[in-house]
Amino acid sequence: MKKRKLLQTGKLVSEVGLGCMSFAGFYGSTDEKEAHDTLNSALEFGIDFLDTANVYGMGVSETMIGNFIKSNGNPFIIATKASISRNSETNERTFDNSATHLETELHKSLERLCVDYVDLFYIHRRDQRIPIEDVMETLLKFKQDGKIGGIGFSEISPSSLRRASEVGLVDAVQSEYSLWTRSAELGLIQTCKELGVSFIPFSPLGRGVFSKKPPEPTTFGNLDFRKNNPRFLQPNFNQNLKLLTPFKQFCDELGVSPSTIAIAWTLKQANHILPIPGTRSRSHLIELALGSEFEITQDISDQIDRLLPIGWAHGERYSDDQWVGIEKFC
Repeated sequence: MKKRKLLQTGKLVSEVGLGCMSFAGFYGSTDEKEAHDTLNSALEFGIDFLDTANVYGMGVSETMIGNFIKSNGNPFIIATKASISRNSETNERTFDNSATHLETELHKSLERLCVDYVDLFYIHRRDQRIPIEDVMETLLKFKQDGKIGGIGFSEISPSSLRRASEVGLVDAVQSEYSLWTRSAELGLIQTCKELGVSFIPFSPLGRGVFSKKPPEPTTFGNLDFRKNNPRFLQPNFNQNLKLLTPFKQFCDELGVSPSTIAIAWTLKQANHILPIPGTRSRSHLIELALGSEFEITQDISDQIDRLLPIGWAHGERYSDDQWVGIEKFC
């Protein structure tokens, strides 16, 4: 597994990370044994960068990682997030970037993860009531106190990133980016590169559409993010599967899984990009790790552009409810 820079300090991590949202049951039932088997497999394949959050199962994902660390020590570079709160009765999301809230949630995350500090701490969603400059001051204090190693933001605009960077160094920005979601190319990836910020694509496999076996919407549980996502609703979903068919045939001709190609393509777009696909399957994890080794030649890149041109996907990236809290910039 090749390495890439994650933090402005030059800290290196595996260029393919592991998103741990699925540990909390967002894409089907799971348990701690399965999560720990996945973590062991990740280490076997050279993956040492984990991404989680306090709201993934309301602490479940972090706790599973923490229990692994209690038994095995900490061989990982860990990123977690805070600022989203959920009403236990209505499940409504609110966002809080106040120093008090962030410090409280960070301490809870450290306890669940069984660590004294996390390598990277993200603001999961912006709280527009609080200037991003003030949020940066809070995060810089956490860093000065030795509680975090780096500062990150999730789903912010290039303009917000520039404002934050005027106060202190931002290490990473996370946003959705894949062969079917390419809006980050309209300024965010470029701004990250200019400022020395790592760009961390989540859902680089299109929430499962680039797997060998496509997801089946009729099986989605109530917690599954895709259940109400426009791209997985009909008629959009069948249109997307139809367009994916020739791409997957092309992958078959290359003798490589679509997941491997999707990861390799993402890595090729820029050297400061570190995708964090999520999985609980050892066989799938192998495919993801191979994305670090597979070479996307110019001919392969041209073929992918022909088969999946920018904007090919049917349906918006998010529903109206799912868009809440995300900074749009184009």
